[in-house]
Amino acid sequence: MSERPAKRDTQSAAASALPRGLLRQFTQPRFAPFVSIVLGVLLAQTFGRQQLGGWSIVILAAWISLLWADTQPRPKDRAKRGALLGFSLGLGWFTGGLWWLYISMAVYGGMAPPIAGGALLLFCAYLALYPTLAAALAAALAPAAGREPWKLARAIGAALALAGGWTLAEWLRGTLFTGFPWLALGYAQVGNPLSGYAPVIGQYGVNFVAALAAALLALLSQVSLRGALVSLGLLVALFLGGLQLQQVRWTHAVGPTLKVALLQGDVAQSEKFKPETLGPTLQLYGNWLSSLKANLIVTPETAVPVLPEDLDPGYLRQIERALREHHTAALLGIPLTRGADQYTNSVLGLGGAAPYRYDKSHLVPFGEFVPYGFHWFVKLMDMPLGSFARGGLDQPPFVVRGVKVAPNICYEDLFGAQMAQRFRNPAHAPNVFANLTNLGWFGNTIIIPQHLEIARMRSLEFQIPGIRATNTGATAIINAHGQVAAELPPYTVGVLTGSVQGHAGLTPFAWLASRYGVWPEVLLAAFALLLGWALTRLQRGGTHHHNARV
Repeated sequence: MSERPAKRDTQSAAASALPRGLLRQFTQPRFAPFVSIVLGVLLAQTFGRQQLGGWSIVILAAWISLLWADTQPRPKDRAKRGALLGFSLGLGWFTGGLWWLYISMAVYGGMAPPIAGGALLLFCAYLALYPTLAAALAAALAPAAGREPWKLARAIGAALALAGGWTLAEWLRGTLFTGFPWLALGYAQVGNPLSGYAPVIGQYGVNFVAALAAALLALLSQVSLRGALVSLGLLVALFLGGLQLQQVRWTHAVGPTLKVALLQGDVAQSEKFKPETLGPTLQLYGNWLSSLKANLIVTPETAVPVLPEDLDPGYLRQIERALREHHTAALLGIPLTRGADQYTNSVLGLGGAAPYRYDKSHLVPFGEFVPYGFHWFVKLMDMPLGSFARGGLDQPPFVVRGVKVAPNICYEDLFGAQMAQRFRNPAHAPNVFANLTNLGWFGNTIIIPQHLEIARMRSLEFQIPGIRATNTGATAIINAHGQVAAELPPYTVGVLTGSVQGHAGLTPFAWLASRYGVWPEVLLAAFALLLGWALTRLQRGGTHHHNARV
């Protein structure tokens, strides 16, 4: 009789030890990199899917727990392991979220599939160097894992150091070599309370807050009960602060409500530049521009894919005449020339009080200019690539019935601090953003909602509405609070009509970024990193005074 309870206790202990044993196995050097890759792939799935955006914090927290589960006493050794985990996370993250780049190279670029696949992996490996740097730094500064819980000050320091280092690495990724901050952590937060920080500290600030939230969540596995309560309290405070900031209105409605018509031609990318399909494309957009009645019509990027001098002499004149008859203005995507030997990816303003032209300023590497030393790579693709000239960052807006509409082309809206330069001159400060895009190069893939997510972040940062006219999607109207008011189904031919109310005023982010660029956010991250470093050095030798884990 007395032996039965002991048997049940033994079985219970064995059962409870099983998950702990599995967890220890996952943190072993031979398994941890593979777990990190899987977490990176899962992290990538939270972008472009609003219902999954909040999971980015949970997934990152799981990875941080893996990063901090290092018992090696020397910071140098922890940094090496951290670098490996950061690289493996980045490889899974970027290949899992940017795989659509393969389509542009292999399907539309004519590149051999093995070469296109290799190029994609190399690019993702390059991007993975940035989380590698952040992870090595965070692992070196964090205390070593052990049987005793971390002291609270050092734990908070480790969380601050991780968030600061992560944000600095993301800033570098979005800056060096013209930058590519696609899939930045802040973008996944556009649908949750942390987006409330966007008009104050911008996307990189949201990035920092999200990374800090993930680190605070990960601390629950490293601190005592008291430390866990403090971490949870700080985590709740971050979300409550975001909720409160969502209620603050930094801008106000201005001018008349504009009736807009946003065109989506769904012209196949493989057919767009063929002479035999040019006629139907010109007819499609010509008919829309000449017949639709709205205050503003917007076409996609390069809706007219040839230079004006290569068009029928009466094509643009007829459109201009019809627009004036209907008292309608239009933004037309078209390539233009500048001087004798320069080309620009541009927008023409038609039907306005004065001639208007906008030239794209942030060009796409390999698509619109060839980086030094990579001409050999471009020769492997059969694509109409060229070397385009750049426009300025502070070009004036297109004025429609007193409302200032600021065009941007393609992925220019990925760079919030550059778009903030439009607000430097109060006379040019936009009331509405208009994005003209062609994502047909990348197929009917996750890139479409990913780019829409980015556009929503810009409306959140500046609290002004955005309208998007795209070839294949997402053609949409976004209000001043970053919410999608209307959207066409992707890969359909259609016109999205609706109303847009312009907004005026400056958010704190718009004011700071228009004067100092992204440096305020960089300084915030650097201060957090230095403060975290200082806190992690406190009582480093006093591990024998730790309280037992509760």
